[in-house]
Amino acid sequence: MSETSSQAHLAYLTLESLIVTLKLRPGSLVTEKQLIDLAGHGRTPVREAIQKLSWQGLIEVRARVGLQITVIKPEDHLHVMQVRRTLEPLAAALVAEHASAQARAAMIECAQAMTACSINADMEGFLAADKAFDEIMEATCPNAYLTSALAPLQTHARRLWFSTASTQHMDRSVDLHVKVIRAINQADPTAAATAMDDLMDYLGERYSAARQT
Repeated sequence: MSETSSQAHLAYLTLESLIVTLKLRPGSLVTEKQLIDLAGHGRTPVREAIQKLSWQGLIEVRARVGLQITVIKPEDHLHVMQVRRTLEPLAAALVAEHASAQARAAMIECAQAMTACSINADMEGFLAADKAFDEIMEATCPNAYLTSALAPLQTHARRLWFSTASTQHMDRSVDLHVKVIRAINQADPTAAATAMDDLMDYLGERYSAARQT
């Protein structure tokens, strides 16, 4: 990865985190200059980050208006989970089968980081560890079409999760993530898919319950 690409990815991670944790509020208008200041990187890498966030549906480039953080619509969670329920278990199975020893070790580090966040009630830290896990999955899965479909959905899911999250919900989510990672580390595609099914079921049910209260 070139230095410019690396800076663009770091800018993307910073801005994605600000959107996911609602520090950049849904529906708010922002300028490129504001995003440059927030990201702490130059114009070129931040523009690349904005392009990626726009492709993922998190920033809308509006003519004669500027940049707008995408609003959260009532149907977003249903639509996101409809696709994730089908694709995530397949991705987990493929990664369990094809991951390198280095990738499996990196996932174990993510599991350890998630567990520490659960102990310390650090929801933003958990989201950062979850993002790292998703990126390892993306880099490891041999089906690029599958990971291209999942990447934007995972970010939207994190923002939706944070919008109704509590530390109790985080604890359960961490437990289920760790089970997925353990199955992947054991190179067990069937167990990985089953564990991911359980995680998707929990995320779908929990958010639906939160919307009804």
